[in-house]
Amino acid sequence: MKPFLTFCALCCFIGIFRLPIEYYTFLRILVSLGALLVLYNTLSSRQHYFSIIFLVILILFNPVFPIYLYRKSIWIPIDTITGALFLLINFIERKEHTKKKKKLPKKPQSTHLPYTRELSPETELLILKQQNKSNNHYGKQSNNRKPQSSFFKAVSNGNL
Repeated sequence: MKPFLTFCALCCFIGIFRLPIEYYTFLRILVSLGALLVLYNTLSSRQHYFSIIFLVILILFNPVFPIYLYRKSIWIPIDTITGALFLLINFIERKEHTKKKKKLPKKPQSTHLPYTRELSPETELLILKQQNKSNNHYGKQSNNRKPQSSFFKAVSNGNL
């Protein structure tokens, strides 16, 4: 997207010179596509001020129902401002993209989940049952089991 927007800006700056009408038709199509692309991206990221600006550019450079201003002296500042806006939106998106890259959290070193006590009673009961199954070898309980808390004892006995 960035090379395309830079190309749109470059073509707008070239449009300042006296060129054949075919170039300006090409410029209308190119700038309309670029403005439509920027309009979509700014609306999806909720940047409404840029959306309004590029909607005006889309209407002004629209190739389907072209707006003719007939004087080159009017189009020169419009082409210059449009090219500058394409470069500006290109720079702003690049700057936001690098900020997002810097804010990415580092991956944790270990893959195991930390032990937390904020479990629901149902989850604690399931964990307890799984621990009991893993500790009971042929009906015998192992001696290296951790002592149960009073909450676990009450839940396992059905008193809660």
